[in-house]
Amino acid sequence: MNLTKLTLPAASMLLACVATAQTWIEFASQADHFTITFPGEPSVRDIRWDSEYGAVFPGRVYSVDTAGRHYSVTVIDYSNAEAIHLARTNSTEADNPQGYQYWRIDKLASVAYAATQFRQRGGQVTFDAWHHVDRVPGHQLQITNADESRTYAGIYLHDDHLYIVEATAPRGSPPQGMFQQALRFIDENGRPIRYSYGDDDSLIRNIR
Repeated sequence: MNLTKLTLPAASMLLACVATAQTWIEFASQADHFTITFPGEPSVRDIRWDSEYGAVFPGRVYSVDTAGRHYSVTVIDYSNAEAIHLARTNSTEADNPQGYQYWRIDKLASVAYAATQFRQRGGQVTFDAWHHVDRVPGHQLQITNADESRTYAGIYLHDDHLYIVEATAPRGSPPQGMFQQALRFIDENGRPIRYSYGDDDSLIRNIR
């Protein structure tokens, strides 16, 4: 079953049962081209992301912490990857534009690298598999942490941006997986984007 077909209202209803006093909203970031349901208006902060291949990329974290639960979307901007890698002071001959082009590899491997960061936190990984949102490929994990809280993560690469969706809730809380499913990508006009498959398995972009 493709869980991404569940609607945002359905996701909001399920998440609302976690804390009925909270108001879940559909939040949209035009700057980072996504929408998701949050339990309130998220705070936003800029970050620097150390990549797998030694480059540092700009990013933003959108987060809400409430009732012992943490919800966040981290967006890393890889759109200027080539220039950022060429400016590195720790580059080697392998970074030559005519060589391996690590700026491309760094971006393409970013989903796998982010998934590794979750695994290295510790805890018991109980789900670890390929996933997609509107056919944008990515990866999902579920982890039982040392304090018996549960983390639900989804990671996707779209239009040179890495999206890391995370929900962590205390022991005994209902599953938070619907927060992962609520992610949607939007275009510069705020319209939802969905893809279909071409005959060669390439993605064909559609606007809803």
